[in-house]
Amino acid sequence: MYNGWLQKEDPEKILVRLFCFAVSALALVTGTAAAQVGQTGFGQTLVPIDPAAREAFDAVRADPRVIEALEQLRLREPATIEEQIRITEIPAPPFMEDERAAYYLEQVRARGLEDAWMDSEGNVIGRRPGAGVGGGEAPILLIGAHLDTVFGPEVDVSVEFRDGRYYAPGIGDDSRGLAVLLAVIEVLGESGIDTVADVLFTGNVGEEGRGDLRGIKAIFRENPEIDGFISVDGVRMTRITIGGTGSRRFEFRFSGPGGHSFGAFGLPSATHAMGRAIAQIAELRTPSYPKTTFTVGTVDGGTSVNSIAADAVFAIDMRSNSPEQLVQLETEAKAVALAAVAEENARWNNGEIALEFVLIGDRPTGLTPAGSPIVQAAALATEASGVPLRELGISSTDSNVPMALGIPAITMPGGGDGGDAHSPGEWFAPEDSHLGPQTVLLTILALAGIEGVSEPLLVDRGAASSD
Repeated sequence: MYNGWLQKEDPEKILVRLFCFAVSALALVTGTAAAQVGQTGFGQTLVPIDPAAREAFDAVRADPRVIEALEQLRLREPATIEEQIRITEIPAPPFMEDERAAYYLEQVRARGLEDAWMDSEGNVIGRRPGAGVGGGEAPILLIGAHLDTVFGPEVDVSVEFRDGRYYAPGIGDDSRGLAVLLAVIEVLGESGIDTVADVLFTGNVGEEGRGDLRGIKAIFRENPEIDGFISVDGVRMTRITIGGTGSRRFEFRFSGPGGHSFGAFGLPSATHAMGRAIAQIAELRTPSYPKTTFTVGTVDGGTSVNSIAADAVFAIDMRSNSPEQLVQLETEAKAVALAAVAEENARWNNGEIALEFVLIGDRPTGLTPAGSPIVQAAALATEASGVPLRELGISSTDSNVPMALGIPAITMPGGGDGGDAHSPGEWFAPEDSHLGPQTVLLTILALAGIEGVSEPLLVDRGAASSD
């Protein structure tokens, strides 16, 4: 689902890239040192790297304990994939993540995070305490992967291996991310490394579909002190997601008196009103930039073929990278649906059809600046892994929530190759897949800092606001 910069002239991607260059140019003009774009050794031209950030990152990367931890992640990648398979084969439909969550909590504790629990929303959370700054407060970094899949309980989630690929619904999205976190927790626990910042790990619920990011919303609602967030989602490593596509999802519910198709003929129909509304919504025009989309995904209603429908409902998904465009689209969709109801009532000279709008999903938009320390850390870690960073993307992930709150957040891939996400034919291929957990580990350590080696790149928002 991730495309490189050079595959198409996508206006959204051009916008983000221009934003990156603007940050770099501003740094040059103002005389700051954050303008070393394109001098990263691997042709990385997307993220402006501050020399102080590079110095801190290089100190982390050179630590012998870090070098050994990275090697252990490489050696243990077959075990990480085995764990990925075990997680995949525990069904986790939306709002039914309990079995997988219970297993994940066991695994987090087994890998050394004794301070681990399940919160009231069903999220698994484990804390790895940091040493603090001079014995005082330090930033708090949260890193997560989502427990849920898009698939219902009837879907077979058995993993099949053929032609170098693992096939199963959810094998990449997001069993890969969950397995990567376990590998990182285990290796960190054995490394003897003390981070300066606290690091929270979570397997969170409700990322997909009607889950509406409920898990990550609950975590940030209950833990406002978190200073930064990394979501591990997806597999291919040439992209870092720094923007959040917002969405509004509704059920449009039509209701009326209903009746016999022959005996009550002349009454307005909820199904007919719904059909009129869908036809008019289909004619709406949205801008290609900022990208704004809509679809009527499901429809339902009626009692029988020989009944005038008393009830009908459709679910609509509206998305945009612009909050203003999202509001405008929602306003237009509701207006044409109300007009369709009026048309149906006027057709039969009977005003009995009513329409109710029920919100079923609300994902905010957001953006983490390309020059943010969290983006710099991920770019440096990607570079250190020898992977060309080709795209700073915008998507809909758990990172939307902290971005909208003004908290630095990104979504990183878990490594390997994959495709056909959200379909029964989803697949994962372990092509240099160890680079995923290695990059995640380096990003965590750069942001959290290592006691006696480097200070955290992640900013303590509480301390910063009090300065």
